[in-house]
Amino acid sequence: FLNGQMDLTQAEAVIDLIDAETADAAANAAGQVAGAIRKKIDPIYDGWVDLCAHFHAVLDYPDEDIDPFSLSGYEASLTDSSRQLTALLASCHRGRMVQSGIKAVILGSPNAGKSTLLNRLSGFDRVIVTDIPGTTRDTVEQTVTLGRHLVRLVDTAGMRKKSQVHEDIEYYSLVRGLQAIDRADICLLVVDATVGVTEQDQKVANMAVDRGCGIVLLLNKWDLIDSQQKLDEVMASLSKRMAFAPWIPFINISALTGRATDKVLAAAVKAAEARAQQLKTSELNNLLAEIREGGHTRSEKGRRLKIQYCTQTGSKPPALSFWCNAPDLVDENFERFMENRIRERFELTGTPIRMRFRQKNEGGEK
Repeated sequence: FLNGQMDLTQAEAVIDLIDAETADAAANAAGQVAGAIRKKIDPIYDGWVDLCAHFHAVLDYPDEDIDPFSLSGYEASLTDSSRQLTALLASCHRGRMVQSGIKAVILGSPNAGKSTLLNRLSGFDRVIVTDIPGTTRDTVEQTVTLGRHLVRLVDTAGMRKKSQVHEDIEYYSLVRGLQAIDRADICLLVVDATVGVTEQDQKVANMAVDRGCGIVLLLNKWDLIDSQQKLDEVMASLSKRMAFAPWIPFINISALTGRATDKVLAAAVKAAEARAQQLKTSELNNLLAEIREGGHTRSEKGRRLKIQYCTQTGSKPPALSFWCNAPDLVDENFERFMENRIRERFELTGTPIRMRFRQKNEGGEK
């Protein structure tokens, strides 16, 4: 490429620059064309080469006047390289999010106000809105920009209980809605505040969590909550139905009047960033050390759970692996305790997390 003056990553960035849909996406691609990533990776690579060369020199030429091998020095260098690569990986995740955009699917029961919300966020009437439940039968996509982020909004047909789905067209609308969740980063769950959070809303939220999708709950039609009794009822339904996922943020909005709708996209972006983030291994293990010092663990029949190490092994959503001596001792209460402590330490609002407890030096896993 250009007589060897450009590598493959830079050449691909030229295409990204041409296809960029936002100013930040263009700036991100331009940085890659200029070799921004290579300039950060090359010093790390050169450092590793120097370490390996020194290691081999010490072993192969013991009689030569070569600086002695220092284990602590090697560990410090590798730790610093790991820190730099972790930061670079996090910046790549952010860059990828800027380039491809955030996909947010709008879900909820029929007539909860999903299409009205899409029109409000789009700034024009993208879809037909009526008082008749079930007007939207197919998924509708609209792209909007929030600062440096591209947000791809997907409106879906209202989701009812399967026992209430009778028409073939409604069944296939439901299937397409579920497929939209699988492809989405964030679920904007629209709830009719005049009805409260229903069992069906809870099931939809559970489906999103099971599929690893981030969630922001929107209590729509808040302009119709005109008494303390109605307010107490809707908040009671929220506490009851969403107790399984207290990390889900909620916003009181009115898609019709525009009340607080300016906060929706910001909350979606924040949840998407939490879902894509990389947690530092050192900070995870510092938290583990604090938990060990506090003495909180599990024991049964003379066996005591000991967690030696933790690291992030996946993202979107964050997946954490814990190496321990007895994964079978981990129960739901302990998992909940660990998740709560992790959420207290890290900004994970709006995203589920996955935790795996694995047998140290063995293949056992929970």
